[in-house]
Amino acid sequence: MVEYYRIMALDYGDVRIGIALSDLTRTIANGYENYTRVNDGKDVEHIADIAKANNVKLVVFGLPYNMDGTASNQTIKTQNFANMFAERTGLEIKFLDERLTSKLAERMLIDADISRAKRKNVLDKLSATIILQDYLNQI
Repeated sequence: MVEYYRIMALDYGDVRIGIALSDLTRTIANGYENYTRVNDGKDVEHIADIAKANNVKLVVFGLPYNMDGTASNQTIKTQNFANMFAERTGLEIKFLDERLTSKLAERMLIDADISRAKRKNVLDKLSATIILQDYLNQI
């Protein structure tokens, strides 16, 4: 019997967190929200509520490594937030190398002739969608 649940991906940033959800068969990634951060506690609570409401069993965090593969300050911040999220929610966490994801998302939006102001409002959500689709393609 097939179990239907979703996978969530997060593109964690200092100002915003991009959120994407898979379909129930875990085949297609869909952008969900460009969430503006408040503080760690409220951020975890908000994302946990989305996960619960959408039957999420796994959360994939994009890890922003430097181009040479070393950890950046943002990599460490992302890992710390992911660990706190996992402790508070009990959800399974995975990490995916997200080098160049934001650049790819921005290029896609520019190619679609989206204005700079509108790009800012969807960039992180699109980055999370790319992270999630990359993960789904690997499983």
